[in-house]
Amino acid sequence: MRHPAIVVGIDGSEQSRTAVRWAASEARLHDIPLKILTAYTWNGPPEAFGGVGELPDVITQQFDQLAAGAVAEARAWEPGIEVSGAAVTGDPASVLLDAGRTAALLVVGNRGRGGFASLLLGSVSQQVATHATGPVVVVRGQRETPSGPVMVGVDGSASAQRALALGFDEAQRRGRGLLAVRSYPVPMPPYGMDMPPLPYDQDAASRDAARDLDATLTPWRDKYPAVRVQTLIEPGSPARNLVDASREATLLIVGSRGHGALVGSLLGSVGQQLLHHADCPVMIVHPEQP
Repeated sequence: MRHPAIVVGIDGSEQSRTAVRWAASEARLHDIPLKILTAYTWNGPPEAFGGVGELPDVITQQFDQLAAGAVAEARAWEPGIEVSGAAVTGDPASVLLDAGRTAALLVVGNRGRGGFASLLLGSVSQQVATHATGPVVVVRGQRETPSGPVMVGVDGSASAQRALALGFDEAQRRGRGLLAVRSYPVPMPPYGMDMPPLPYDQDAASRDAARDLDATLTPWRDKYPAVRVQTLIEPGSPARNLVDASREATLLIVGSRGHGALVGSLLGSVGQQLLHHADCPVMIVHPEQP
């Protein structure tokens, strides 16, 4: 059973501070508590702290202060929200995944202190986004207060339906429009083969995609009449189309697996690419647990 609370993971990096501010604003929008978590393990020599007896106190104090500082920042960013913080021992990804099992939403930054500077997505964020059982937001992009629409990637899958449900709710709470993006494939001849162009009517393919998208959106338009809905129908790669459109979005929401994902994969290739390259926060919506 999920409880009405948002959990955000921190590690003291600038990216995690941005995640705290984003999560605080989300807690205000939903009028639910915010819980800030930091987790730590120590693999260094105890001699560095003057002996085994002093090691736990030194480490615990450092991370307690980190959690307290994040709580203060969240309260300053969104006065009036209910917020708490905790520092716990354990693997950071495992701690966050465990907390996320009952949370309304799990939030992480796109890269923390443990990553190489050249990496686009940190290992903890990658693990959380891939293995979480509920919605996860990886906070990306350069703008902390974007003004664009909430964007949802739609491909007709059950996962995309769950993304639309959250997308319309988020758009209404923010007073934003919703942009539904649908991609359709363009057939390509086998690589390296000298073949004539494949018979293909792109206009017909575009019309079919638009018709399918309109049918998918109709019940959501009826349920959320105040949300202004726009659509974008583009040929080619769904990931590329979503990344391009994300430059103007407030939030991008996709299902963890669409029609193009392998059955055994936990996070489809589109979701993986968005976590590395999107220019706004990305919400990954995982299948509902029984």
